[in-house]
Amino acid sequence: MQPRLIRLRDAPRYLGMDRNRFNTEVRPYLVNIKIGQQGIAFDRLDLDKWTDSYKQQQGLPAKRSMIWGANDCQGSLNEVQSGTSIKESEDNEFQKVLEQVISKKPNAI
Repeated sequence: MQPRLIRLRDAPRYLGMDRNRFNTEVRPYLVNIKIGQQGIAFDRLDLDKWTDSYKQQQGLPAKRSMIWGANDCQGSLNEVQSGTSIKESEDNEFQKVLEQVISKKPNAI
């Protein structure tokens, strides 16, 4: 279970940033909650809302190739496709070469 209130010393780490950046970019938008005589905390939900807002303003959309599952299953196994089987062509060529090698008579010394 995560605590609802996050202390000032832990809030920057919760957001994944350093204390100076937190104090200049995030803290002005949060409500300070006093804990005891000197303690200050922030509501975790407010931190999450700030993150969502920042993400919408500053976030860049992921490239299609970076999205999970975008490259999964390029084709379906049940899908009928036209074309030439490479394996079959290679097998036929190999068979022809093999027959030529077998049918040659050994050179007399």
